Amino acid sequence: MVHKVIILGSGCAGSSAAIYTARADLEPLVLEGHEPGGQLSLTTDVENYPGFPEGIQGPELVERMKQQAQRFGANYKMEVAKEADLSSRPFKISTEKATYEAESLIVASGASAILLGLPSEKELIGYGVSTCATCDGFFFRDQKIIVVGGGDTAMEEALFLTKFAEKVTVVHRRDELRASRIMADRALNHEKIEFIWDSVLTDILDSQKKSVEAVKLKHVKTEEETTLDVQGVFIAIGHTPNTTIFEGQLEMDHGYIVIHDGSKTNVEGVFAAGDVHDRIYKQAVTAAGAGCQAAIDAEKFLEGLEQTDSTAQAGAEAGAAHP
Repeated sequence: MVHKVIILGSGCAGSSAAIYTARADLEPLVLEGHEPGGQLSLTTDVENYPGFPEGIQGPELVERMKQQAQRFGANYKMEVAKEADLSSRPFKISTEKATYEAESLIVASGASAILLGLPSEKELIGYGVSTCATCDGFFFRDQKIIVVGGGDTAMEEALFLTKFAEKVTVVHRRDELRASRIMADRALNHEKIEFIWDSVLTDILDSQKKSVEAVKLKHVKTEEETTLDVQGVFIAIGHTPNTTIFEGQLEMDHGYIVIHDGSKTNVEGVFAAGDVHDRIYKQAVTAAGAGCQAAIDAEKFLEGLEQTDSTAQAGAEAGAAHP
């Protein structure tokens, strides 16, 4: 069976694309990926998504989107794309279970935040540990927060968090920042931001209470260990777009898919939506909008294919009638 459209990813971008393509009778196949529901599935309160004045839990929001898409005929499969062949149509996407073919492809597989790898970090994601200041900063009003990282992203997060926090402490494993001069100067000169140099985060307390109460730090040169009382931890050491299977096939910039004319990639019939191409906003609502764009672009592409096929068929029939 050749599907009209396959969608990789089931976060805001993927499910929005699924809603639009399903309502267009394209019967999309959605491969949910290794992180079903995307990064929202790892969050708790979502208060900045339109339409929910009282807020909504992240997992509930993405589940509602999925149910909405399924209502119109989208077929979700809990499978992870392992290989992709975009050399010809129909495109081939292989998972651990099967190989699927499609006339068009929407890549909405997202980007995963790079984490420190601490057990307590995973246990407290959404309970005081975050990877998005714009998403969660509001919840830490008048509290003490640390930001882990030393690049532009970390400085942006720290500066944004000063709008809410009592104090923001940046913890960096080196003795100087990797951030650009302008971003570094802004952070270094801000009255609410302090720095702890040459140090790494080794633990977050307290997983059993499902809340952040303190962190353990270790000086990389002296190996001295200290404990710092905080109520929030923001990890800002980067994101990795989930695009590895498209290396050498889709045009990328540091792993992010390059798009043009809306959601189009360099391969005709392949479209991208959400954090796989968005290096700036990385919000649920912008991802949903991008999913809508990709769905509309895919629908127009498929309509063009049908018109081309109809014209070719009419020409062949005319030729057969008048040899």
